[in-house]
Amino acid sequence: MTSDVREVAGKHYDYIIVGGGTAGCPLAATLSEKFSVLLVERGSSPYGNPLVIERRYYGFPLLQTDKYSSVAQSFTSEDGVSNVRGRVLGGSSAINGGIYSRASEEYVDKAGWDKNLVKEAYEWVESKVVFPPVFLSPWQSVAEFSLLESGILPYNGYTVEHLKGTKVSASVFDGFGRRHTSADLLEAANPKTLTVLLNATVKSIIFRHNGNQNKTRAHGIRFIQSKGSLEETHEAYIRKPKNSSSRGDVILAAGALGSPQILLLSGIGPNEQLRKFNIPLVLDLKEVGQGMQDNPCIAILVDTKPENRLPDPPQVAGIADDMKIIIEASIQPLSVNSTRVNIAAKIASPSSRGMLELKNTDPRMNPAVRFNYLASENDMEECEKMTRLLYRIARSKSIAFFFGMNGQKKLTSTENDVRKFCRKNVRTFYHYHGGCRVGSVVDEHYKVYGVKGLRVIDGSTFSDSPGTNPMATLLMLGRYQGIKILREREAVSDLNSQK
Repeated sequence: MTSDVREVAGKHYDYIIVGGGTAGCPLAATLSEKFSVLLVERGSSPYGNPLVIERRYYGFPLLQTDKYSSVAQSFTSEDGVSNVRGRVLGGSSAINGGIYSRASEEYVDKAGWDKNLVKEAYEWVESKVVFPPVFLSPWQSVAEFSLLESGILPYNGYTVEHLKGTKVSASVFDGFGRRHTSADLLEAANPKTLTVLLNATVKSIIFRHNGNQNKTRAHGIRFIQSKGSLEETHEAYIRKPKNSSSRGDVILAAGALGSPQILLLSGIGPNEQLRKFNIPLVLDLKEVGQGMQDNPCIAILVDTKPENRLPDPPQVAGIADDMKIIIEASIQPLSVNSTRVNIAAKIASPSSRGMLELKNTDPRMNPAVRFNYLASENDMEECEKMTRLLYRIARSKSIAFFFGMNGQKKLTSTENDVRKFCRKNVRTFYHYHGGCRVGSVVDEHYKVYGVKGLRVIDGSTFSDSPGTNPMATLLMLGRYQGIKILREREAVSDLNSQK
């Protein structure tokens, strides 16, 4: 692990992974079992940072963001909704609420994944960074009773599965209140074959064109020191193995904003957009940046004023309305010494879609993204439904008893007023995805259409949210696709040896 770009510049690797986040770390650990891997992360290490590691500081990284170095990078979508991206080894698994919940069987079926390998990948992750709760905090116990009191049934107790009703979820926080991010999965890597470069931002992918075969192939990456000059560029390359027609890939795992942004900066995307920034066209792939989605969220405060309570990440989930609505409760910090208690719900499978475009050519800056929250009538109707449900939960006897109150104010019942409330108060649940979707930008093997040696493996490939919190699915995806790539290379090697 190094932050010295000179230790990496000019070197060759079997695989280069861009982004040491939720999917990138398990992917790197898996590929390192057989091949040399360079993992490039634009942020720093989470280790030694109490704001990341300690449960009592849950939510604090979202309050302390800066331009180049904070572990969370803030951005505001074109919809006007504030949001954040992870910028640290471990990615958003280092700054989120920690809930670990597998995708439903229906989601796995729809994705076309191998069920046995999915199970194996989940279990590999769970054996290393996932924990059942030792106990529920007082507020989480109240949230659990309020969900049941509001008819979100059956009660499923503790489970990692995505099931209708009320459940207690697994978490990446252990019983001692310490967070285990995807970066911990690198402990399973081969230390002799894995290099982790921190505080380095990838500017673009290097391509080579074979005129004889009319093939364009990813050859390496250009990168800079994250806090350095944009002009001081370094390169690293994909190794061509001796006596083999098989070779590794550049793999983007930079997230739903980062991966489409890097493709665009590299000349892969809609030609008319690339022309605006004088980016030489490599491939006119119009779907890059398209199909962006975020799960619309409504959150309501259930305490009367800010207090100095300890932050409390969610442990309990309510899965309601035929699994179309997900509800969680937490205590979130407003400042160093004040918090608010809230209940939040998200639409599990929104139909509204938006797009991502470049704003400039600096890879450290955020691209422009619009999610088009509640643009579809279906999403608006679902928002009305979940808002009414949230207020029913907030008025439960369990919550009233906890706060010593006589219940919350009533929600105006007219449909128009609820719609206005939704439009005014819609926010993020931090589960955005899309931009490099399977079937549009990458194929079923997560290879980018039209070029060789380039894949995308992260949440940008999702056409739909897993419904539940996506962290577990992304952790699984990194391990799953790593194993698939190892098997693919082994099959090619066996074929070559038979010739």
